[in-house]
Amino acid sequence: MSASDPKAAPAGPPRFIGLAVAGAAVLVLIGGAAFYLAAQRARPAAADAFRVTITARACAPNALTVPAGRRKFEVVNASDRPVEWEILDGVMVVAEQENIVPGLKATLTVDLQPGALAMTCGLLSNPRGTLTVTPSRESAVAAASAPTMRAFLGPLAEYRFYLGMAASALDDGARRLADAIRAGDVAAARTAYEAARAPYKQLETVVYRFSDLVDRINPSPDYLAGREADPAFTGFHRIAYDLYGQNGVGGLQPFADQLAADAADLKARLRSAKLAPADLVGGAARLARQLASGRIASGEDSSSRTDLDDLDANLASIGKIVELFAPVVRKSAADAADGAERAVAGAQSVLAGLRDGDRFKSFDAVDASTRAALAETFGTLADALDRLGAAVEVRS
Repeated sequence: MSASDPKAAPAGPPRFIGLAVAGAAVLVLIGGAAFYLAAQRARPAAADAFRVTITARACAPNALTVPAGRRKFEVVNASDRPVEWEILDGVMVVAEQENIVPGLKATLTVDLQPGALAMTCGLLSNPRGTLTVTPSRESAVAAASAPTMRAFLGPLAEYRFYLGMAASALDDGARRLADAIRAGDVAAARTAYEAARAPYKQLETVVYRFSDLVDRINPSPDYLAGREADPAFTGFHRIAYDLYGQNGVGGLQPFADQLAADAADLKARLRSAKLAPADLVGGAARLARQLASGRIASGEDSSSRTDLDDLDANLASIGKIVELFAPVVRKSAADAADGAERAVAGAQSVLAGLRDGDRFKSFDAVDASTRAALAETFGTLADALDRLGAAVEVRS
């Protein structure tokens, strides 16, 4: 059939129509995403939750009053950067939620005792809000029905010894790291870095109490206004940024010396730190939930990629807490004790499968589905620790 044949099939639609359709589809997707984010912002807080909205500069409300007891908070990120939200008692972190994505919300449930607390509001440079916790019938009943401290004295003493050993290892490792950097020895500095990093991660079940030290020892650039260029970018991540990312130690001496000083300070503070069963189990649960809710998926050690080593050290400390406190409450709360032990064993099994010989794989080699499965395992562990935490509340 010739091109001039009047019966020839009509030409297809112009190409621009197809492009327009594709463009419209993209706009629909973008619009849907925008609608979803807007809905997340606009959706009212659950009936049993207190809502806090984090803006670029502050919390709204910036002053909040809640009754003592187990309370739920919905934290909405209305800024343009991932943020964390913390409840502080002086420099001690009572509870925290990390990596809240812009436009979305996160839920945090925490047991609160009466008192005057503070809230962090996004970037570390933002002013803090106030959280006033008033006495309630719920907190009074819980205090009256809790077990006595006597049964926990032995486990508490053993865990204090465990913390002391880890703090000494951190102190020694940090000094060796400073010495290796002073000598300009990259290989020795990396060995010392990893030797210091492991005990610090073991201490994360309790070190969160000292927020001033954490902000110097382990600040994430994601929560600093200037990111890696921010003057407050110090500690382990700052050292790793050059030691692994730039393959050098030039200019790191001030950071290494400060890390060594902070490690010594932490060791001294831990000697006199007050330890209570519920605080320790709660700290373990907080850490497990942090790992499950963001750290595992995104990774923390962007330069060294030793995240699996970090997880192993975290899990060792969590496991020690369960090993010591679960037997104490087995008669009164067998399900909670057994559940915590099973959850620790499950996490250990999953993590062991990520070894490559006698070392863990680089976190770059762990794909998204494996990270998701690992995060789910730590989420299960966090839930089990919450139940154990309720069982170890002590009657005064």
